[in-house]
Amino acid sequence: MGLFDTNTNLSSSGDRTRPLADRMRPRTLDEFVGQEQIVAKGKPLRTQIDRDDLGSLIFWGPPGTGKTTLAQIIAHLTKAEFIEFSAVLTGIKEIKQVMADAERAKQYGTRTIVFIDEIHRFNKAQQDAFLPHVEKGNIRLIGATTENPSFEINSALLSRSRVYVLNPLTEEQIVTLLKRALADEERGLGAMKLHAPDEALAKIAAYSSGDARSAYNVLEVAASLAASQAGGEITDEIVHDALQKRILLYDKTGEEHYNLISALHKSVRNSDPDASLYWLGRMLEAGEDPLYVARRVVRMAVEDIGLAEPNALSLCMAARDAVDFIGMPEGNLALAQAVVYLALAPKSNALYTAYGAVQADVESTAAESVPLHLRNAPTSLMKGLGYGAGYQYAHDVESKVADMQCLPDNLRGRTYYHPTNEGVEKRIRERMQEIKRRRAQPENPQES
Repeated sequence: MGLFDTNTNLSSSGDRTRPLADRMRPRTLDEFVGQEQIVAKGKPLRTQIDRDDLGSLIFWGPPGTGKTTLAQIIAHLTKAEFIEFSAVLTGIKEIKQVMADAERAKQYGTRTIVFIDEIHRFNKAQQDAFLPHVEKGNIRLIGATTENPSFEINSALLSRSRVYVLNPLTEEQIVTLLKRALADEERGLGAMKLHAPDEALAKIAAYSSGDARSAYNVLEVAASLAASQAGGEITDEIVHDALQKRILLYDKTGEEHYNLISALHKSVRNSDPDASLYWLGRMLEAGEDPLYVARRVVRMAVEDIGLAEPNALSLCMAARDAVDFIGMPEGNLALAQAVVYLALAPKSNALYTAYGAVQADVESTAAESVPLHLRNAPTSLMKGLGYGAGYQYAHDVESKVADMQCLPDNLRGRTYYHPTNEGVEKRIRERMQEIKRRRAQPENPQES
């Protein structure tokens, strides 16, 4: 088989040597399950297909949701030449050859659809190679990606394509597909005469996390186990053996990585310990680096709790050390303890906003010199230049607060930190008010 394969796999789906997931690919839109928001009658993609009026498309969705299948159905229904290849196997040379062939085909009135699986794996130069041919209409590009196209696909190419978002399949939809595979004697497992209770199929669906391909793979293993036992029933025990380990959609460098840590952070911020524990578990059980999670938990402590509960930072650092010391899976409880503590702690972003205001002033105001009275004067020359002159030693003042300006003149009187009335910060606010009153009262330094 060559690099470019125009076989859409729809005609050879009865080949028993191929995986069940491949054999059971829908051949028509009527067989297609899920994604009703785009393929139901009257919906945008369905209308484009029915009219044979397709432009360039990007299918964005998690694995096993039908991206490749939709492209193959389009190939089956369209009157265009269809070329399919994978971004992981193709270089610039091959792309240029395909584009040249497509340009020649257009001169003879033949349209060409190029389907690129995992288009996000193409670098900028490879993606740029498609752009002029898309603009000229030499090809209609269909790309499939599991990554956010906004980040992974060139803006020029993206602006010339219509993006369709594919959602994970529901458990009910996956059960429908599994029942179809068990009954189909031509392409599926019907010839094996197996029986599977709804509870067993529902368990497979629940553990596949919306990925039809993964569900088919589990069913195929379960079917082979059931066929060797009397009765031919796919029992709960057989499903358990076939599953081994739940399939969790997760990519440590992809969008889902950021989605989950965002969900954890926002659940903590919203004081929801149950949701916080759930998102923590989703990340850890999918194989996320626990030290990465620990670093982000420390960030939550200083960004969303701050001085409202100063012990939060210490506890989170202790959790980090515990994970580093005892490892996983034992360390997951240390992180769970920290996450619940943060979720239930009083909240304040006063330090976060205060430092943001400082950053803005550092960026936008003149960097004035340190006032002379705040400078050290370790040499006689520096003393002669006025370094340290007028400095008031706070411990020599009865109130321990000298009425002395510490900001540069251009920021005189600027207030950055505004403590809330939450937790310890309520006492801090009262202390700040007391300091302000003391500073306003003139005092003389104590005699030594």
